[in-house]
Amino acid sequence: MLRSWYRTAVLPRRDIARLLPTAGSGLVIGLTTLNLVLGLLPVAFVLATSVVVGQVPAAVEGGTGSAAWSSLVRTFVLAAVLFLARQVLAPVQTALGVRMQRRIDGALRDRALRIALRSTSIAPMEDQATLEALTEATREFEADFRSPGASAAGLLALVARYVQLLGFVAVIGVVVSWPAAAAVLAATLVFRYGQRGGLRRYSQVWRNVIGFRRRSVYLREVAMGPAAAKEMRVFGLAGWFTDEYSDATRRMLDPVAARRRQIYLVPYLVYTAIGLVVGAAVLVSIGRSAAAGEITLTALALGIQAVVAAIALGEYYPESDVQTQYGMQAVAALAEFEERMDAAEARLASSGPGRPVPPGAPEASVRFEDVHFTYPGSGRPVLDGLDLDLPAGLCTAIVGVNGAGKTTLVKLLTRLHEPTAGRLTVDGTDLADLDVAAWRRQVSVVFQDFVRYELSASDNILVGAVHAPRDPAVVRGAAERAGIADAVDALPAGFDTTLSRAYEGGADLSGGQWQRIAIARSLYALEAGARLLVLDEPTSALDVRAEAAFFDRFVDLTRGVTSVLISHRFSSVRRADRIVVIDAGRVVEQGTHDELVAADGHYARLFRLQAERFAAGLDADGNEVDA
Repeated sequence: MLRSWYRTAVLPRRDIARLLPTAGSGLVIGLTTLNLVLGLLPVAFVLATSVVVGQVPAAVEGGTGSAAWSSLVRTFVLAAVLFLARQVLAPVQTALGVRMQRRIDGALRDRALRIALRSTSIAPMEDQATLEALTEATREFEADFRSPGASAAGLLALVARYVQLLGFVAVIGVVVSWPAAAAVLAATLVFRYGQRGGLRRYSQVWRNVIGFRRRSVYLREVAMGPAAAKEMRVFGLAGWFTDEYSDATRRMLDPVAARRRQIYLVPYLVYTAIGLVVGAAVLVSIGRSAAAGEITLTALALGIQAVVAAIALGEYYPESDVQTQYGMQAVAALAEFEERMDAAEARLASSGPGRPVPPGAPEASVRFEDVHFTYPGSGRPVLDGLDLDLPAGLCTAIVGVNGAGKTTLVKLLTRLHEPTAGRLTVDGTDLADLDVAAWRRQVSVVFQDFVRYELSASDNILVGAVHAPRDPAVVRGAAERAGIADAVDALPAGFDTTLSRAYEGGADLSGGQWQRIAIARSLYALEAGARLLVLDEPTSALDVRAEAAFFDRFVDLTRGVTSVLISHRFSSVRRADRIVVIDAGRVVEQGTHDELVAADGHYARLFRLQAERFAAGLDADGNEVDA
């Protein structure tokens, strides 16, 4: 039990304390000193008011002109000053705490961003446990009152609370007895343990339902966001989404509510009873001493106030309890996220900086040599002994049915994943030995789900090679070659127009225009030194004729460049220099279109099948399409 308490209560607080230097030594020292003062002020106030109570009889007897009256007034003024000082310093404590919170949270947000983008592999970002850790950390960042920065400020706020508690306990020890002081201290700490332990267990309940929480948030954001607004209304999804959201929310909240009752109700009654019994016993002892004339009126007032105030300090601390608990969880989640990302980095084939990539690579070819790949957590290999040659300077089309492993091939080519077995080579050099960043500058990819950035049209093209010097003329040239320059010029601010209607003066593009923007990115990357261009089914939403026209234009624009076209439509890639057919993770055929049709094998059979489907108004998979 003690070990569990140390692991769940002490170590997380140590981690929070380690964040304090991030806020700056001056701010930490200032806020700590302020909290120390705020802890002493209530004790001093109780001392002053108790002295006032003790001075009242003599002052009344002596009258307004007596020395006793003057002493009473001075003590009363002192008590008032102490009270006002606390009221003035409390907002200062809050303001400094907010400043500390912003500094620490800002540093941790930057750290989380660096961690998320540091890994050269996307494997951790596809792992559920890693995503849950990132969700947990970033969720608390978004809630100001329980972020790691708020937790650090709350940790320092405990200085005021515990200094106050120790002050009152010392008063009880002097006025009543030290055994009574020890009993009050123990009762207060037991009550605090119940409060904080309950909150700790309660927060764990929320972690256990994080899956339902993520689904609930997702459903709400989709239902209320603009992206799905058309389908929500046209397909009549409002009722369905409402029901699904209610179900996910119920499955999230019901366990929380049930555990809340278990965690708080009975323990609260027990700890409250302990506090009441101990407090009552000490108060009775004080009363008996006063009745017997063993203590003064000042001591009586001081003892009563100190006992009541000390017992009250076992309650919930609004300035620190929630903040520290959830902030500790956020820091722990961020640490877990970093550990998982570090583990992914450690699994990469290259253990250090890779070899430089020749500027002209690939000059001969890129080869897949007996490559196997299985996604983590899956028992089914996606690539199973793949041997493939991508000759430099030629356009190679890779075709196959959905699920054949085409997109996985691209992930390996760009080193988003590493092969489970086998290797890739560039001009004979193992790709794993080359510097990842340098290799990726040699590669430009237009993914099937390419990102439509809410940036300017110019920046949407520039992201193809952000390492290259910004040159508006090169951007325009890429746009002109992609056939999108005229459409961009027609926008309100031309190339400076933000491509989103969510911004003032912004505009959106059609699907076809966005595809040309994506092509312009690739062409811009080519101008910046890329030597391998990959199109991973960016036109899968187009009909077969539009996709064929798109690929034809791409082939013309990249003639003489090493390029790869990925498609599951066999008829769209006829003009490629070489066509490779992949099935079940292996190359089953390769050649030109005419050669493969003449061979009357896998390619020819699927080519004819898809042609028949297109003629019948179906898509490549045999589904009906709109006329």
